[in-house]
Amino acid sequence: MTDSVPDSAEPPKSTHDHSHCQDKAVRIAERLCLERGVRLTPLRRRILELIWENHQAVKAYDLLDKVRPFDQSIKPATIYRTLDFLLEQGLIHRVETLNAFIGCSHSEGQHEQLLLICERCQEVEERPGQAIMAAVARELEQAGFTLHRKAIEIHGLCARCFLQGNQT
Repeated sequence: MTDSVPDSAEPPKSTHDHSHCQDKAVRIAERLCLERGVRLTPLRRRILELIWENHQAVKAYDLLDKVRPFDQSIKPATIYRTLDFLLEQGLIHRVETLNAFIGCSHSEGQHEQLLLICERCQEVEERPGQAIMAAVARELEQAGFTLHRKAIEIHGLCARCFLQGNQT
């Protein structure tokens, strides 16, 4: 059973200081790129910073709109190439159901994705979900299915939005 979130429901404001997340993500990206011998160019860094502005998924064309004031000549293909680089380096994730991107909070190691997507405030939380992923791995093995990548996206309400909805 799924319940839709009313459009009129205003999401609660987060008190989270996101600059810490953004700074940490950039520091980790700089270190990982240096270790891997790849370049974190100014544009790649800026796109990563924009993705980490908050915990909401961001679409490629929204990133283009945010970069354009600083570089009028930038094209969508450049944004997509930059996103491909960040994906390849494990610095961001694609949120398939939203056709958007979020910063990876576990970029220092390869991992599977369990993404919790709030339908009211649009925040996306990355969770390890070891038990769920182990169960999926068993099912895949029993089916003889060879996977290329695994991400599970779950839509619902985050705890903050759920609590706010029950207080009104």
